[in-house]
Amino acid sequence: MIEFRALADDHPDLAHSPLLRGALLTLQYSQNHGSIGLTKTKAFKRVFVHWAVEHFEWPGKSTEEMFRYNKVINEYEFPPLEVLHFLLMSLRLGRHRKGEFRLTKRGAELAQAPGHLFAELIPYFLFQIDHASYARFDDRPFGKWDVWMNVINVEADHGTTEATLFETFYGETQDWDTAGWREMAAFSSCVLRPLEWAGLLIETREDSAGKHVCHVFKSPLWRSALNLDTDEMLQPVSVQ
Repeated sequence: MIEFRALADDHPDLAHSPLLRGALLTLQYSQNHGSIGLTKTKAFKRVFVHWAVEHFEWPGKSTEEMFRYNKVINEYEFPPLEVLHFLLMSLRLGRHRKGEFRLTKRGAELAQAPGHLFAELIPYFLFQIDHASYARFDDRPFGKWDVWMNVINVEADHGTTEATLFETFYGETQDWDTAGWREMAAFSSCVLRPLEWAGLLIETREDSAGKHVCHVFKSPLWRSALNLDTDEMLQPVSVQ
């Protein structure tokens, strides 16, 4: 079982969560403006999508990159916002009414309570959402969250790579340039990326000797928010 510790609303490590930041900004925008306009298909209108792109500070989705090839961006073209919209509706923090997204009473309360919002949002996002539903492929990796997170807790404690983690779980040496790249993509999309969006992992990417390498580290939020069975196996960082 994955246990999350309660964090105070002013806990500094909450700043590491892109999803929490996006949720707070969306709730507060709706609160300050009274609502967020919706399209006929009940997506956020472009004026808010553009605002979100500029203010979410999403990893790998800089404003310059997003607008480099598209002057107009719809909600579905900014996947984090599309997922967040679904989460806020599913958790009943917002509702659609007369062509607008409006906060519920609970949504208005959590708009000013980051720690409480994190406790509502992040476990639901990680453990209740089908992460393959918004990925490029429908493939799903074999495994369970309690196993994935307890093993990552140890393996990524001092840093590791995406390929090394995949081999640890599945006993195969695969990467994006091997025949098993689809299995790697499923693992990355359904396990590592949700943990990064939640703010629990930090991923950095580099191209070395013509090969793409993704490094994986636990964020400060992982250490402050999670209480895992494998915590007792962690080794302290040696100080020279």
